[in-house]
Amino acid sequence: MKENKISTKMKRRSIFLLLFFFVVALAITYALFKLQILGYDDYQQKVIDQLTVETNVNPERGTIYDVNGKILATNKTVWVLYIMPKNITDPEFIAKGISDITGGDYEAILEKAKKTGYKYQVIDKSLDKETSNKIRVFIDENSLTEQIQLNASTKRYYPYGSLACHAIGFVNADGSGIYGLEKVYNNILEGTTGKYITAQDARSGDMPFQYEKYIEDENAYDLNTTIDMYIQYQLESVLTSAAIESGAQNRAAGIVMNPKTGEIYAMATYPSFDLNCPYELDPLSLNKLSGYDKDSKEYRNEYLNLVFAMWNNKAVTELYEPGSTFKVVTTSVALQEKAATVGSMFTCTGSLKIDGYYRAISCHKRTGHGTINFAQALQQSCNPAMMTLAMRIGREKFYDYFKKFGYTGKTGIDLPSEAGGYYHSFDDFSGVSLAVYAFGQTFKTTPIQQIRAVSTVANGGYLVTPHFIKSITDKQGNIIYEHKTELSDRVVDEDVCKTISAILKEGVDGAGGAKNAYVAGYSVAAKTGTSEKKDKYDASGNTSYRVSSCVAYAPSEDAQVAVIIIVDEPSVGTAYGSVVAAPYVSKLLELVLPYLGIEAQYSEDDKEHEQVKVGDYTSMSVVDAEEIIKKQGIKYEICGSGDIVRKQIPLGNSYITKSTGRVILYTDGADISPITSVPDVVGKSAQEANKILANAGLNIKIEGALNFKYGQGATVVSQFPLAGASVTRGEAVTIKILFTDDGE
Repeated sequence: MKENKISTKMKRRSIFLLLFFFVVALAITYALFKLQILGYDDYQQKVIDQLTVETNVNPERGTIYDVNGKILATNKTVWVLYIMPKNITDPEFIAKGISDITGGDYEAILEKAKKTGYKYQVIDKSLDKETSNKIRVFIDENSLTEQIQLNASTKRYYPYGSLACHAIGFVNADGSGIYGLEKVYNNILEGTTGKYITAQDARSGDMPFQYEKYIEDENAYDLNTTIDMYIQYQLESVLTSAAIESGAQNRAAGIVMNPKTGEIYAMATYPSFDLNCPYELDPLSLNKLSGYDKDSKEYRNEYLNLVFAMWNNKAVTELYEPGSTFKVVTTSVALQEKAATVGSMFTCTGSLKIDGYYRAISCHKRTGHGTINFAQALQQSCNPAMMTLAMRIGREKFYDYFKKFGYTGKTGIDLPSEAGGYYHSFDDFSGVSLAVYAFGQTFKTTPIQQIRAVSTVANGGYLVTPHFIKSITDKQGNIIYEHKTELSDRVVDEDVCKTISAILKEGVDGAGGAKNAYVAGYSVAAKTGTSEKKDKYDASGNTSYRVSSCVAYAPSEDAQVAVIIIVDEPSVGTAYGSVVAAPYVSKLLELVLPYLGIEAQYSEDDKEHEQVKVGDYTSMSVVDAEEIIKKQGIKYEICGSGDIVRKQIPLGNSYITKSTGRVILYTDGADISPITSVPDVVGKSAQEANKILANAGLNIKIEGALNFKYGQGATVVSQFPLAGASVTRGEAVTIKILFTDDGE
């Protein structure tokens, strides 16, 4: 009986143990199944990750071209220098050798060389060819191939340095676009990164080649832009002159655009910066750091602020009040809505009282314009006339057109960080707002928005999208994408646009405020503006800061090009846009219009001021020189009895006025004309200056307002050579003529 009880207990224990081991075996089997079957891919990848080293192989970044195929951004070969600390036996020797050759920091290199737990340490990512060759010699002479290595790589390179810098943008140290077109189109330009995977054992040694794998990179695409290098260069040149001569305290910006398509030919902000060295401050910005200790936190903070400000594209990211240039919009809407006709008359007493405002709102001409017609109201920039038109249009319709002309939204330009306008909501858009909006105050826009709005009038009534990309191509030249211009619904009728364009042209040619935008031989429509900065105060608490601007398009009857120049806070002389900006718009159009193949059509008055470029006739036979000069229609003298031209006055490539200019050719035996002193003609009228200089035996080249016959007040504001300079008879004196009345 007792034995049976023991036997039963043993059986129970055995069964229990069997069940226990069965459960354990089942659990182990499940765990193995989970690890080896269900988790196979995951754990295999973890093993592979521990055994392999993955190296990125960056594709060559795409090239950026201008509209004529000139390279704006490309790549150049550089060499990456790195060391292998785990193999280095003499860190001091390595650090000294590398620092002596590269000019690098010895202590920093030594610190990396002593990191024996690391396989690789990068020393320099962009060695040039000459320096890398010296490193190779150092490696070979000292048998350092297991300690120092060089790999070829590429670095972004901008052949023209600062040209179009704010539009093109740049890349960071890793080659990714962080600014401008480089940023917007980064994915297209950089392609797909390749990978080179190699297996290693536990001692970081290379395993057999069958464990290696290469995933190919995919080449990037190229950008073909609308930027025209010639136009870009000329814009930057005149913008620099405008900013420097006016003492601009808050930079300057300019845009050249095709008003029909929205293609941007040029965009610039002054001052610029070098795309190859984007962290180096321009001289003006660097000057602002002079009062800081270089080792201080304040210096570092101010430096960063200045760098970011320097990169900021003023044409797209900064807001300003457009001032009188907005009157192009107000008058267009007035005609469209039949709130006025070209025969409408207005009386300006110098101000106008608006219901809801405590005082009368002034005109820029405090004495008033008197009784004027619709065209004169726009040409002479009469504020009371604009306020009257706005009240006739009405709050709702005016605000609706404000939207249609693009002021309540971004333009959609393909650049980063475009700013939106600053304006009242309709609920807050009072009668006073209506009045001051009419002449471009108390709301803010960007230069790109403003040129787009005016281009709507220039192109016959359509709102276009400004853009830089013409097409995207692969490395074989196949087109991947091509921009197609899409027109909006018509904003205002074509006949309205033609009427406004004709009025603006007449103002440039005659008695308007944009007379200084005149270009001989071309029909230019232009409007100037001078806006007050209401939100910025000087040390005395006054709002003394101004923004001077001019927007224009030509030919006025069939616009092929539109231009805007803005000078922020001019501090030298007048602040009026008619003087600060308009002359530079004129100079730019004078260069751009012929370049675009638009032929000049000179009137009889224009022909009197037509400028001609004198050729270089030295070393030519007198007969050949005479033949060329006669074809140009230039007067000339021959001094001496020889057959070969030995010298000429003025020199070759000089400009003189065709109607009054004279070239003097000197041959063997001729006496050089006597030296004369340049008269002072600053402050004189053009006619007076011409007479004085001609009597002194000097040629004259006139720049600026060549339409001085059409208005009163055009005077010489500068001359070169300066008064009192000693010159040879026949040399050319350049005088700059401007209308200095405000005109807006």
